[in-house]
Amino acid sequence: MITRERAIALVESYLATKDWPWEQAPEVAVYAVEEHSVGWLVFWDSAEYARTRDARFSFGGGGSHVLVDLEDGSLHFVPNARDRDEGWEEHYLWETKGVRRPDPLAAEVRALARSAGAVAAMGHLRKRAPELSLSQARAYVEAVRDGAEPSEELAAPTRREPRWTVWPVETLAGPVEP
Repeated sequence: MITRERAIALVESYLATKDWPWEQAPEVAVYAVEEHSVGWLVFWDSAEYARTRDARFSFGGGGSHVLVDLEDGSLHFVPNARDRDEGWEEHYLWETKGVRRPDPLAAEVRALARSAGAVAAMGHLRKRAPELSLSQARAYVEAVRDGAEPSEELAAPTRREPRWTVWPVETLAGPVEP
């Protein structure tokens, strides 16, 4: 588990060794840190901006940010995290660790299949995910009724599409040694 202080130190170390596109490296500093379920979002900008919060000294757009993974200390640039876009943490987990986004209907369909039967569960599922064919809905209901998770092919239509462009996560460094 990476602490807040360790997260800041990791980002400062990364920034100190980063290849900048200018002849002389700029003086940069961390100015804010936020804790999230997946790690520490560490914000950085010019040192002058960090001291004064005067936008005239900012690199533009409030500098940048780095996500420090809570488990292994690896550093990632997650573009959608900056704007707190809904679902950015699930997107990060999928891209970096292969953790599938949760299926929002599985628990509802499971409960309905057990209480009202498979036909009622399939009807509910097809109202919420009309892209599923009858045979796909049946396979989905059979999977969740028995306690399993539906395949990604069956679960994907149950999730809302993000309202924003989902940019790829860029791994910058790590994981680190404990």
